Amino acid sequence: MAAELSLHRDLNLVVTGYIEPNRPRISRQLAAELGLELIDVERRIEDHFGDKIENIRSVYGERRLKAIETQIMDDVVLHRRALIRVSGQTLINSGQLQELQRTGVVVCLVASLDSILSRIHLTLGARYHDPAERSVAIGELQGEWKIRAFDDIHEFDATYVSESELVTRIAGFWRDRALRRG
Repeated sequence: MAAELSLHRDLNLVVTGYIEPNRPRISRQLAAELGLELIDVERRIEDHFGDKIENIRSVYGERRLKAIETQIMDDVVLHRRALIRVSGQTLINSGQLQELQRTGVVVCLVASLDSILSRIHLTLGARYHDPAERSVAIGELQGEWKIRAFDDIHEFDATYVSESELVTRIAGFWRDRALRRG
């Protein structure tokens, strides 16, 4: 394994997609499995403002949020041997997708629409029955999945697999891709 890792010591793994609320936990498990530094772009944005993204958007506006996202992404692309957890929208809007593809592998986590709607229902609770709240959540999903239209985005369906199986599959894929690049 040590010899294998030395072949691709600079390769990143970029994890995006919409299977909340499990994506942060899956990213942590993947980073530990692969021995990569975890860089959570959303957390960095929230740390910068000291608040949640939804609140930042309502207080500072979309334009200010996008400016900070771009600034943070300009820093993130400089990292190597990292697992970068980033939303698809941020990845597209920052203009850094090509650079991240050059320095790593981009994996998009997907799930069936039924599964995602169920997860949105669980996340929103009673707010799910408010058409405006549900519309916002579905709009976020549509925005998140725009990344799927770009070339060289590798999808992993998380609908019917356990988290551990998903981590194993993605780790194996990353190692295989890394060895081919090495």
